[in-house]
Amino acid sequence: MFSFYSALAMAAPQGGSAGQGSPFGAMIPFLFIIPVFYLLLIRPQQKKQKEFKKMLTQIKKDDKVVTAGGIHGLVVGVREHTLTLKIADNVRVELDRSSIGRMLKNEEEVGETQ
Repeated sequence: MFSFYSALAMAAPQGGSAGQGSPFGAMIPFLFIIPVFYLLLIRPQQKKQKEFKKMLTQIKKDDKVVTAGGIHGLVVGVREHTLTLKIADNVRVELDRSSIGRMLKNEEEVGETQ
């Protein structure tokens, strides 16, 4: 790593104002970095959030879900902002929709013990 820094120091121009480029030349790399950040980081995250919000609005009775805290349950009641989950026999919990982490597919188990 030391050789990299010493190579940069040797390549740096010596002297005052001679060899200085325009300030617009220094901005060119940033103009390329901004679209790359958008395409690789921001856009996929927005798409993921949009799909998650769609999933939350499509939750219906008898769906199997996992909460953000890891509790597996079966949706037995649906309201505008809350859901009622059955997590065991005679145990029902009312949760806010935003606390749902994901929906389970039909072939996945809810976590019932035999």
